[in-house]
Formats: sequence, C-alpha cells, structure tokens
Amino acid sequence: MAEHGSDQRYLLDNRQSEAGVRFGALAELFDPVTFRHVDRLGIGAGMRCWEVGAGGPSVPLGLAERVGPSGSVVATDIDVSWTRGIANGVIEVHTHDVASDPPPAGSFDLVHARLVLVHVADRAEALRRMVRALKPGGWLLLEDADPALQPLLCPDESGPEQRLANRLRSGFRTLMAGRGADLSYGRTLPRVLREAGLAGVEADAYFPITSPACAVLEDATVRQIRHLLVERGLATDEEIERHLAAVASGRLDLATAPMISAWGRRP
Repeated sequence: MAEHGSDQRYLLDNRQSEAGVRFGALAELFDPVTFRHVDRLGIGAGMRCWEVGAGGPSVPLGLAERVGPSGSVVATDIDVSWTRGIANGVIEVHTHDVASDPPPAGSFDLVHARLVLVHVADRAEALRRMVRALKPGGWLLLEDADPALQPLLCPDESGPEQRLANRLRSGFRTLMAGRGADLSYGRTLPRVLREAGLAGVEADAYFPITSPACAVLEDATVRQIRHLLVERGLATDEEIERHLAAVASGRLDLATAPMISAWGRRP
C-alpha cells in the first residue's frame, strides 16, 4: 500500500512504527471487500497473482491461500519491511517501484493494487505496466480511495470534538495533496480501466461509517503525521492531544474515505 515514484515523498512512510498498526487496521476494514472481489473474479488454484504495493502481509497471504501450492503470488513494494518475512514456496517478495521498474517476469491471472495509485505521481505509467503484465483473460483489480467524495472523518459533525476531528482530517488531505496525491482518483477508475483497453469493467464503493478499526487507523495516522501538521500550522500539539484523547474515548463515530474497487479483464 505504499508503492510510488519516490518514498521520500510518501506521507505515510512504511518505516515508521505506526505503519504496522495502520496495515492491521486497513486489513480489518478492507480485506473482506478485497477478497469478495477476488473470489468473484474466480481466482483459485494454480493461478499467478501480482500484489502491487503490498504494504502489509494480509493480502498476499490471502491470495496464497486461494492459489495454493500450484500457484504463485508476487508481492512488491518500494519498502518490503512488513512483507519480507512471508516469502515461501508460493509467495515471492521483491522491492519494486511500479511506475519505473519493469513488471515482474511472466504474466499474471490477477494484478491487484489497493490504496496505491492515489499516491503514485505517474499513475498512467504504473497502470500501463500493470495491464501489460496480465495474461489474456487476466483481471486487473484496482482499489483506491476518493477522499474528495466523502472528506469527513466524522460525517455526523455534532459537536466541537467532531469539528476538530474534521479540521484535522482536512489538514491530512492538505498534506496528501502536497505530496502529489490525487484526492479524486478513486472515481476515475472505471474510465481509466476502459481507456486501458480492458473489457467487462465494473466498480463499486465501500466505506464504514464507524468501526473500532477506524479509531485504530486514525490514532496511528495522526501519530505518524503529527509533526507535519504542527510544522505546517495545520494544528497545534494541544489540539492533536485533545483529538487523540477523544478518539481513545470511543465518543466519536469515525469513518473513512470511500474505497472504490474497479475491475476489468484483458481481452
């Protein structure tokens, strides 16, 4: 979940300790959605999958369960700190930049990227490389956020704690945009898949309105970027501490940006 043109520009660095917490929360929130789509596409025994920008281990491990010992999963990221340990006879793990490095050797029945391309500066080139890596009849499944579609951390902005939470989320979006993230990218996925020549393109969207995993994700994210929020004048240390206390209290109903899933098949 972190592959991009330059890790120097990535806001949520895999090397920070909070990254593992974030990956766990993202897995709890979105793995059921991802694997609902993977299973619908018929990914099973003996197939070959490329997990782009794997970030954490949950998706490569889930794909490996489906393809079995006769299949293979190639998990790539610019920083493989959290996936290096899962390499085995089925899973390969490689350091890789999807926008500038050649695709892994061979071709794939499934290429999947979740919460990756929104951060990639040269998204068009990354997409071309992923499409080229597909076998005829292979599926590309892209899942990406669209923070502009639903920008609020607390959609029910009922009091001062919720207003502060939404202001800090606005600061987070400002930081993302400053690093080259496209905050409206998710909604474009059906079109970009069709323009890439894929057939049978469909898409849907999912986001929780409140969940314990959303609170875990928010706590880890704010701790990861708090120094930048303060340096940029987007929040004070006191406001951040007040927000983290409210998150920990369970008083806030915390949502996420919609994750849009789109899939298409190489003719």
